[in-house]
Amino acid sequence: MDFGRRRVRWVSLVLLFLVDLMRVARGNVVFEVHHKYGDRREMAALSSLRAHDSRRHGRILASIDFQLGGDGSPTNAALYYTKITIGTPPADYHVQVDTGSDILWVNCHNCLRCPTKSDLNIPLQQYDLTASSTGKTISCDQEFCASVFGAPNTDCKVGLNCEYAITYGDGSRTEGYFVRDYFRFDQVTGNLQTSAMNGSIAFGCSAKQSGELGSSSEAVDGIIGFGQANTSVLSQLASSGKVKKIFSHCLDSYKGGGIFAIGEVLQPKVNRTKLLPNEQHYNVALKEIDVGGQLLNLPTDIFDTGSSTGTIIDSGTTLAYLPNNAYQQVLDKMMAQQPNLKTHVVEQQFKCFYYSENVDDGFPVVTFHFEGGLSLPVYPHDYLFEVRDTEYCIGWQNSEMQTKDGKEITLLGDLALSDKLILYDLENMTIGWTQYNCSSSIKVKDESTGNAYAVGAHNISGAFSLSDVNVLSFLLLIAALLNLIE
Repeated sequence: MDFGRRRVRWVSLVLLFLVDLMRVARGNVVFEVHHKYGDRREMAALSSLRAHDSRRHGRILASIDFQLGGDGSPTNAALYYTKITIGTPPADYHVQVDTGSDILWVNCHNCLRCPTKSDLNIPLQQYDLTASSTGKTISCDQEFCASVFGAPNTDCKVGLNCEYAITYGDGSRTEGYFVRDYFRFDQVTGNLQTSAMNGSIAFGCSAKQSGELGSSSEAVDGIIGFGQANTSVLSQLASSGKVKKIFSHCLDSYKGGGIFAIGEVLQPKVNRTKLLPNEQHYNVALKEIDVGGQLLNLPTDIFDTGSSTGTIIDSGTTLAYLPNNAYQQVLDKMMAQQPNLKTHVVEQQFKCFYYSENVDDGFPVVTFHFEGGLSLPVYPHDYLFEVRDTEYCIGWQNSEMQTKDGKEITLLGDLALSDKLILYDLENMTIGWTQYNCSSSIKVKDESTGNAYAVGAHNISGAFSLSDVNVLSFLLLIAALLNLIE
């Protein structure tokens, strides 16, 4: 096993992907994405992992409050960002990709406290509605606004903007109004072939920000949500009746690339478990954990999903967070196989040790068992990451999140999900995965023709000056967009 190549995976991923949308009836859309951080061997990168996850978890447990009414939905901070093209004439915007939140929003012209520069070495842009000949506001009496809240708003007056406000758990806040404009994407028209298409998407125009969203350290132009609500880009595309609400990703820990696709995956086959109902994130019922084949001795209600959140599957979080009881038993059993190793603490939170042998030979596999018989094995080279030569740190973390009734939350992030094809099927409310070579290709069904197209992984050089950047190609299977074009 070449562990040197694996080191790039443990950075917190921020994926930059290009989105170009042209007026074409059918196709598959390609996204190119970049990692945000550099080599995980650097101690600065190590210290950023937990800090980033902490900010993200604050947002996971937060709620969205739209000013015109309706129930809010939790959201989490995105770990990925992409360059999308909007308007006529077209302009580029860098937005974070978030599988936990729902709407797409970008900073708007004359936005209050919106960032004007970024330490990510990317140019920031503010959307100017008046400068785009195809842009238009969405009023509160229009159908899209009613769909946001599930019903028409009784306080709406004809002609008023459809407004929103999003408050995150870390205190950040964005507020603005919905608009509609043309987007441009690269579509896949055959095996590893692309052409261009465009269409119209409703999105948020941020007029005011506060908190971390206005910080220049990780500033981008907005967020694109891949959540379950009808406000997401995925749901808008699916509302045309030509696209299934199914997407998948495969993160390559060897080369730093991978695949992200919307559409039904025909190859490889994926085993599944049910998504818990009435949850805003991708939550599942975890039943048991074993370490090296030995089941942990855990309370029967530790993963109880009767009224709690269950286990969150979140590729945006870097590490994995377990309830204290489970966390301690996992550490005890894995270290029992190396009783002579002495651990030390790095950055006041990571347990680390020196080890010169192959970690896969010296430590056990940790396996999570879910409802329906689906299991998720996590190998030593996944949960142990080398920060310096022969110095390894443990990726398992003690859960810092709790539900309202005090239960500790279990969250499995990139640590557990890399080198696996993860499939989110919102049509059937299931999620599944299989071990897979994410540097290869998958086959995705074109719903309009029935054809199966090969979608390959990419590791393409980006146009930005980020150090040690890798590119993850997101491929989006999309059918006819004519119903979305106004």
